[in-house]
Amino acid sequence: MQKASKIKLFIGIFYLTLVGLFLYFFFSKFSIHEITSYEFIKNNRDYFFDLKKTNIFLLALIFIFFTIIWVLAAGFGSPVALLSGFIFGKWLGSLIVVIGLSTGATLLYLFANYFLKELIKEKFLNKFQNLEEKFKKSEFIYLLIYRFIGGIPFAISNVLPCIFNVKPINFFCATFLGILPQLFLICSIGSGLERLIDQNLEAPSMIELISSKDIYLPLIIFVLLVIITIFLRKIFYKKG
Repeated sequence: MQKASKIKLFIGIFYLTLVGLFLYFFFSKFSIHEITSYEFIKNNRDYFFDLKKTNIFLLALIFIFFTIIWVLAAGFGSPVALLSGFIFGKWLGSLIVVIGLSTGATLLYLFANYFLKELIKEKFLNKFQNLEEKFKKSEFIYLLIYRFIGGIPFAISNVLPCIFNVKPINFFCATFLGILPQLFLICSIGSGLERLIDQNLEAPSMIELISSKDIYLPLIIFVLLVIITIFLRKIFYKKG
């Protein structure tokens, strides 16, 4: 028992160290001001597109790996989905980012289920106990609804199913399908931004952004989807 606790402690420290090193090296290489500048975005847009032409498969694998690390570092899905759509387009970008996010979320779930299960139960069981019966009725269906409607920070939503002893395969498949609609819309916005940047040497104005069909159409659908999910959350998370 003591040996198992030491192994868990070692793996836990290794995980936190890995995440810490990733964040340190990323932010030591790029400042917030730098990565948000138009020149930086446009230059890297050209770099990624040249790389995509020469070896799209390698670039996709690197992006998936980056997305997995991002999720393990408790990152949320919207920024990487926007970036994926920007680099790969809405169709391929959606597929790549959903694979990365689903894999990262499943690995985080497995980690939490092994190391943090009792802590998660202590913190969240009383609040979400009403979901326990639903998950027992049909684990996959309710997990799919849970992933689709959201309403819980992404990192927490990845570990919360530890309470309900969800099967990893059901977790992965439900996550993949449940987050896909939102990710597709965000990737579509990223793809639209790429087109605008390609057509403009200077940063486009807010009016130019909003008036672009590639931006406002997915944005409107995304807002409608958010409204629908807010309504569904009230039903799904309703107690008793």
